[in-house]
Amino acid sequence: MIATELATQVATLAADPKGINTQGIVTFFASNIAPILLAVLGVIFIGRASRGEISKVLTSSAIAIVGLAFIAGAATLFFVGDALIKLIFN
Repeated sequence: MIATELATQVATLAADPKGINTQGIVTFFASNIAPILLAVLGVIFIGRASRGEISKVLTSSAIAIVGLAFIAGAATLFFVGDALIKLIFN
């Protein structure tokens, strides 16, 4: 009796695979975590600028802008690659 119930549950789980909701994770990160990190960077930059460390602020700002450009480029390539795959295989 227990073995048949277990076999039924295993068959049900194997027939209905569930993956990780990556879209939900990306949406959560973009809407909650990224603004907090950008606010922390802004506070750090303002604190350094008020102490007269303008060169460090400019360097850090440039690095942050380059990082954002890389992230935007990666997102663009993701969508371009997806479009190319759909074009080739459909």
